[in-house]
Amino acid sequence: MPQAWDTLRPATAHQELGEKFYRHVDPASFPELQLRYRNDDAAFSVGLNNLNKSAWVDHFGRFVPFYGSYKTPLALCYHGHQFGHYNPELGDGRGFLFAQCFDNTSRLMDLGTKGSGTTPFSRKGDGRLTLKGAVREILATEMLEALGVNTSRTLSVIETGERLQRQDEPSPARSAVLVRLSHSHIRIGSFQRLFYHGDVAGIELLARHVAKHYYNQGVGDYIDAEAETEVLLPNLLHAVSVRIAKTAANWMAAGFVHGVLNTDNFNITGESFDYGPWRFLPNFDAELTAAYFDETGRYAYGRQPDAALWAVCRLADCFVSLVPKVELENSLQNFFPEFESALAAALQRRLGINFESVDNNRDAAFVDQLFTAAKSSNYGYDQIFHDLYGGKPRVDGYDADDWRSVLGYLADAKLMRVDALEHSHFRQKNAVSMTINDVENLWAPIAAADDWMPLKRKLTKIRNMRAALSGHSVSLMPKITNSSNKLSG
Repeated sequence: MPQAWDTLRPATAHQELGEKFYRHVDPASFPELQLRYRNDDAAFSVGLNNLNKSAWVDHFGRFVPFYGSYKTPLALCYHGHQFGHYNPELGDGRGFLFAQCFDNTSRLMDLGTKGSGTTPFSRKGDGRLTLKGAVREILATEMLEALGVNTSRTLSVIETGERLQRQDEPSPARSAVLVRLSHSHIRIGSFQRLFYHGDVAGIELLARHVAKHYYNQGVGDYIDAEAETEVLLPNLLHAVSVRIAKTAANWMAAGFVHGVLNTDNFNITGESFDYGPWRFLPNFDAELTAAYFDETGRYAYGRQPDAALWAVCRLADCFVSLVPKVELENSLQNFFPEFESALAAALQRRLGINFESVDNNRDAAFVDQLFTAAKSSNYGYDQIFHDLYGGKPRVDGYDADDWRSVLGYLADAKLMRVDALEHSHFRQKNAVSMTINDVENLWAPIAAADDWMPLKRKLTKIRNMRAALSGHSVSLMPKITNSSNKLSG
């Protein structure tokens, strides 16, 4: 594990862009502040794990600024397509960029919020977050991180003592403020807003900012921020396309349905974030949707790769006045090859195996056979990977023809780690799952009796799975408190 910095290494990179890219805002003042979740593993990566409880609540409940970062939070400006329809009235409506810093690999990171109050972009919203919504984001990020998905991390959840009126859950609902740690909150929609306003100079400025701060150290996707525009923009489009293709592939391997793949929910680092009505597959179902309002199934599980490419094409639209269209089209040619390669790799990782040679045809056939068998068997999606981890069944039930073809592929692979099956996670019969029923069963004791222990036990199992699948220990478990101690706002 990389060593943490002793303290936060603050930054103010977004401020370089100028005030047309954000609005200065004030955080809400809450009647109570009760720390519910503290992710010291994430905090360790940016030098914040040594904060005492009082300082933690000051920074992430009252939003006392960190020395060297922003004196006032920034609500970011962006537009976006929502379910295919362009909306020019978006922007950070219940969150803001609270601080920026460097992590222990020298990546620029954002401390962003959810439920921290109204902004100029709130429209008719109250700028708040329900406690259940915060718990759901904890569960989504913990599960996705354990399954190897490039995701934002939930850093802190503090209950705020307000009672909210909501149409989609029992009201009055308990409220919370959440802080997430993310590589960037710059979105495809950030570029779309500039395109909408005809701000060509702004598009180039933002592109150079993105290259400078977010594509400055990766092997294979380094972009020269000083390159000529006709070189910079196709390179940036290609790099963003590749990262988003890999994220979409990892969603598919994880059995994850994001639910709301609007262009404001794709960021320029390809990092998965902003978890609203998400779902994990109970069993393989390409048509499963997460959002009750997704009436056409636009963002169903099986349509996520297409939705991801569609979003990247909207980023390409923003560059057409600066670069010949054919060059932008060429930058997108590798989206599905990258997706298919990443999907095969992610499924192998979940199964704990590696194919020793590179063979795109074999990989595609393996993916197809695995998904076909998963669908025909109707077995639990997570259970399949648990049962077959290591390359052969550890329980009965995998003797049908569809499974025999899958096992044939697995027999030609090798174990990723020879000691993988020795981990305690694989000695349990049942897989760790995160279906909608699991989520509701974890929320019910919190709602009924303020009992957080089932959630704590679940997170311990998820972290244990993360250690088993990654081969690395996870020593800093999240802190969950049942304490009734409350601090005045």
